[in-house]
Amino acid sequence: MTKPFLKRYGLRRCLGTLLLVLLTNKAAAQGPACVSQFINPISDICWSCMFPMTIGSVPVFPSSYPDTSNPSMPISFCPKPPPIFVQIGLNIGYWEPYALTDVTRVPYCMVNMGLSLGGANQQKIGGRITARDSDSSDGGFYHAHWYKYPLIWWLQLMQSTACMATDNFDIAYMTEIDPLWDDDELSLIVNPEALLFGNLFAQMACVPEAMATSTNMVLPFDALFWCLGSQGSAYPLTGTTNYRDTPIQAGTLIMERLNYKLHRQGIIMESHGQDGAVCYQTPMPILPKSRYRYQMSAPIPDAGWCHPYTTTTTIWEAGHDNPVTGDNFGYVQWRKRNCVFL
Repeated sequence: MTKPFLKRYGLRRCLGTLLLVLLTNKAAAQGPACVSQFINPISDICWSCMFPMTIGSVPVFPSSYPDTSNPSMPISFCPKPPPIFVQIGLNIGYWEPYALTDVTRVPYCMVNMGLSLGGANQQKIGGRITARDSDSSDGGFYHAHWYKYPLIWWLQLMQSTACMATDNFDIAYMTEIDPLWDDDELSLIVNPEALLFGNLFAQMACVPEAMATSTNMVLPFDALFWCLGSQGSAYPLTGTTNYRDTPIQAGTLIMERLNYKLHRQGIIMESHGQDGAVCYQTPMPILPKSRYRYQMSAPIPDAGWCHPYTTTTTIWEAGHDNPVTGDNFGYVQWRKRNCVFL
């Protein structure tokens, strides 16, 4: 029966049909699971989120967004190696779009790059790739990716390299290859203090921050470092969340946790808005929440506004999630940059 069948329909036609079926099945299996799009660096960026911009403590370009502290003096004298010894410059403060973050339930789904690395069926190093069901009242497990995104440098909006990230665009961190990301107990290696805050009294202390950050007009409370406002607890520094109010709330929580984790591991350096200290960048193992903003870039870009960390997603998330695409979210990270313009 095989030879007459191949003779009648042709070997090429049979192979072509088989290939089409395989590709269709693959698209049906992967397409809805990993929905991504490449971020447009012009139209998908909230350019008003760069402001306020200050020289010293004086706003040059004011903004309705809240700002962190800035040096009181407009000029700094920064120590330099010989033969310069001292370099004079202006104290500049502004908000820089310096990183992108993916949050996804599909391993290797690069939400902000518009592609999948095709590893959804492969075992990652050190843990599971499964997730809980999609019921919003349940918890879930998410992967996350961190990209270096030196947009100010690309567009040459500033001429001082001390005042912007000058790295190349790069995938700087992938949780699929981090054995600590999916193991709450093992993650105690990097956040042992989580044992102190896994109780009702510590979490009740987060209520004032959650209430204060119910609008875009208030910065989070850095003293409550174990809290992430309305998003939930900062600990553990993993991809596990035990309760999802909404998918976007859970995705925002994971995005903020990943930033905290990178600070704890010494991967991210921070500038300072004080006289003298503005000359340097230093590691900060405790996340300075007040120095960060975020905006959504996927699945539905929102270039109209941005939000301080811990701000409730209730005020902006409507219309930003497509339930048929799964929990695949992209964010633009905005960081306060204090620097000496040389």
